[in-house]
Amino acid sequence: MTVIARNANEQLVLDFFEVLSSGDLEKLRGFYHDKSVWEPKVKDIPGAGKHIGMDIIDEFLAPVRGMFEPGDPKVHVHRIFSAGEMVCVESNSTGKTADGKVYDNDYCWVFKISNGKVDEMREYMDSLYTAKLFGLA
Repeated sequence: MTVIARNANEQLVLDFFEVLSSGDLEKLRGFYHDKSVWEPKVKDIPGAGKHIGMDIIDEFLAPVRGMFEPGDPKVHVHRIFSAGEMVCVESNSTGKTADGKVYDNDYCWVFKISNGKVDEMREYMDSLYTAKLFGLA
């Protein structure tokens, strides 16, 4: 099923996931400003906490993506809906970890968009699955 954006904010989020799935972290910088926030809503696993500005790329995404084979994981958007500046997405991510384990996790994302940039994003996922996969639980 192909998900179609109904407005500019939804298209921005779909474009974001396309770039995230490509692994091009430098290109991702264009989606953020210096006060953007990415907050994985998890505890006690790598990446937990709030990540702000370009630290999203340098301190958070680069190490997390390094836990996977190059180019993984891929995000597959299943549903998208929005109200004004808020966009919500249901997705799953698939790929292989750096040591060859299969990764397949479900996600929900809540974005706040303004002026063509991501102001805030909250990432909800099965953190127990992730912790077990990476030997943290």
